[in-house]
Amino acid sequence: MAKLISKTYADALFDIAIEENQVDALEKEVTLLCQVLQENPELSSLMNHPQILKEEKVKVAEEIFKNRISDELLGLLRMIILKDRYRELDAVLNQFLCSVKEYKGIGVAQVTSASVLTEAQKKAVEDKLLETTAYDSMEMHYTVDASLIGGLVIRIGDRVVDSSVKTKLDVLTKDLLKVQV
Repeated sequence: MAKLISKTYADALFDIAIEENQVDALEKEVTLLCQVLQENPELSSLMNHPQILKEEKVKVAEEIFKNRISDELLGLLRMIILKDRYRELDAVLNQFLCSVKEYKGIGVAQVTSASVLTEAQKKAVEDKLLETTAYDSMEMHYTVDASLIGGLVIRIGDRVVDSSVKTKLDVLTKDLLKVQV
């Protein structure tokens, strides 16, 4: 449910960005807003406090952000507060940034390996992803998980390619348990 809510608000902001040819400008604003919100957790505490009226929260947000962010982004913030959706604000902003990346042809890949990859291996993985997807460029994020034993797990959005030894062993174990002697 929360994902649907965040997607709805993010899509609305993205549609406005496209209509008004402000994709780059709103992307920068949203990135900065995310940074400000991360650096000031007390603002989230205030905005999520149940005893403070919505109208007061809107006033605070307008005082803080008026003339610092665009009217479109401030309007979105105002609507999110009035609809009691402030808890989803991070998800909304992240979903908007994902939509912008998709629009620009930038794929975001999460690559998990059993050991640290060399620069040549990272380049090979990125090149293969560019070759096999429709993206113009890739934003690569690498993590190490020794429990994989070997191989890679690559996640791009909702798609996952798991070529890890751990998964292959798990599949083999399940298949062997099904065999009746």
